[in-house]
Amino acid sequence: MSLSDRFFSTFSQDIGIDLGTANTLVYVRGKGIVINEPSVVAINQNSGQVLAIGREAQRMVGKTPAHIVAIRPLRDGVISDFEVTEQMLRYFIQKVHQEGFHLLPRPRVVIGLPSSVTEVERRAVEEATLRAGARKVFLIEEAMAAAIGARLPVHEATGTMIVDIGGGTTEIAVISLGGLVVSKTLRIAGDEMNDNIVNYARDNFNLLLGERTAEQIKIRIGAAVDLAEPLETPVRGRDVVTGLPKEIIMNNMQVKEALQKSLAAIIEAVKNTVEETPPELISDVIEYGITLAGGGGLVRGFDTVLAHATQIKTKLTDDPLTAVVRGTGFVLEDIEAVQQVLLPSVHDSVLR
Repeated sequence: MSLSDRFFSTFSQDIGIDLGTANTLVYVRGKGIVINEPSVVAINQNSGQVLAIGREAQRMVGKTPAHIVAIRPLRDGVISDFEVTEQMLRYFIQKVHQEGFHLLPRPRVVIGLPSSVTEVERRAVEEATLRAGARKVFLIEEAMAAAIGARLPVHEATGTMIVDIGGGTTEIAVISLGGLVVSKTLRIAGDEMNDNIVNYARDNFNLLLGERTAEQIKIRIGAAVDLAEPLETPVRGRDVVTGLPKEIIMNNMQVKEALQKSLAAIIEAVKNTVEETPPELISDVIEYGITLAGGGGLVRGFDTVLAHATQIKTKLTDDPLTAVVRGTGFVLEDIEAVQQVLLPSVHDSVLR
């Protein structure tokens, strides 16, 4: 760390951010994960004023008058609304620094991105983060961050495989010697699963569900296999035919049927990645297995289904929802030693 970095770090708290489509998590160096809030911003369209960010804005989704919209400024893991993303990032950075006395709350920030992002998309993330108050921005691929967060030996000459199913994207990668040897980004993940449930309820029960309700169903009874003890949950929505409120009972078998298409697409992408992996690394992957991370990995029995489909043992990492942000945090602890896992900055001046 340079002398100037040591000086600035005295007055700021360096942070790692998992800027997710569904949730944003923030790791503070020396403290751990301090923020885990939805990536949602509520805006008054008449005045352009930001009314709420994060958890408070999430509570407004689907419940606001016409002139107030609760939006998610990231889609499929990349920025879809630059200005709103900047305001959201500023809110989270300031929230980290609001406790304690900090003369210059301009932290160094490590931020995770999908491996398929373009240079334009990377520039957008860097600029939004810098304008939100960061002193320096370091970018890392989400698959690499998830692997580091899962404590996989990414720096060794050993092939390890990570499947990170987030909100907007599924990241699949085989890693060796600090780099992604083979990687795929699939824009089918948790959000798509929610849509599957919405469509299933509409097609089979004439029931119109909201996105939040679909996600709650997925969490409560979502499964990729038949369960020994069946699960069910009451589901409330609007009848498509009558327009009146309606309640039904959904069970795990119905949710399994709803999720089938998305889970099959993820499995196919994993199998394609395995087929493209060099033979020497495949033997390592077979030995060490596939590691599942991300909220989508929590669908009951998906690890078993994936293991059966690939003939490779599959395990769910500890606390899969926080794997990426923990990885950014581990990188933060010693950035100089792990430069090889970081993406090159689009702004040459940023890393100088």
